[in-house]
Amino acid sequence: MIKRNLVVVGLALLLSACGFQLRGTGDTSFALDEINLQARNSYGETVQQLEELLKDSGVRVYPGARYTLDLVREQTRQRTASYTTAARTAEYELTQTLDYEIRGPQNTVLLEDQVEVSKVYVHDSSNLISSDQEASQLRREMRRELLQQLSMRLRNITPAQLDQLQQTAEAKKRAEAEAIEAQMREQSARPLQSPIELPLQ
Repeated sequence: MIKRNLVVVGLALLLSACGFQLRGTGDTSFALDEINLQARNSYGETVQQLEELLKDSGVRVYPGARYTLDLVREQTRQRTASYTTAARTAEYELTQTLDYEIRGPQNTVLLEDQVEVSKVYVHDSSNLISSDQEASQLRREMRRELLQQLSMRLRNITPAQLDQLQQTAEAKKRAEAEAIEAQMREQSARPLQSPIELPLQ
């Protein structure tokens, strides 16, 4: 028993020395040190798990942060993937998507994107309870994968990048406002047309 334990420990040390890491346990450090987190369902599992992931990675999550990560929409779609010979559904494909935005001061949208995960599971019409349990387990796994994808995209975003996007958005907004103001001045400066005089009959 002791020899086997030593072999297991030796293999673990060897794998870690080679840089091997289990899926989902790699470096999840974030360039951002703080962020505000919002979602339509603020008490849902997705936002709670994401908040826990961010905090575990050293990100301070609180409403006063300069930038906001908004989980705009989470959807699950289901379609039939294949049929049995009796024309009964044999497999379903589940697709889960998460739309998100990063917003800056004045609620300015700086980034918007989507992460997506698809899985197929077997539907056994003779054992509906087992099929439902499998579908529920699959949805939990898909949510974890969605959050892994999202964290991979977020962790390299720096405050400097977001500051630059904020400046660009503000400059664009000012240019649009100035263009509208110039157009209104031009219209107000035009002389009003005199009414057309009709010849007397």
